[in-house]
Amino acid sequence: MDAELAGWQFWIDRGGTFTDIVARTPAGSVLTHKLLSDNPRHYGDPAIEGIRRLISTDPDAGPVEAVRMGTTVATNALLEREGGRNAVRNLARVQGRVADRLPKPSVPLHR
Repeated sequence: MDAELAGWQFWIDRGGTFTDIVARTPAGSVLTHKLLSDNPRHYGDPAIEGIRRLISTDPDAGPVEAVRMGTTVATNALLEREGGRNAVRNLARVQGRVADRLPKPSVPLHR
């Protein structure tokens, strides 16, 4: 890996209670940050706030190159049996829409 990357890279997991952020600086250092997922008195979106806070540690370090984000909110709701019956139906519908947008594999996945 090159010592100098083009920009900041972020990996974010938004959970029901906390949003966890891992960042790689353009110099290659790895930083972490944790914020409450819901804290409207202090910030609107925890992912954006976390990125802002981490970049403020070195504002001259360059642009944001990549942001990868996942969430465990829906999974946790299903595991905890919260969110009502429609949650399962809606989750299945959303997964179907996402799957429709993914590129089709050039090699069959099943034989």
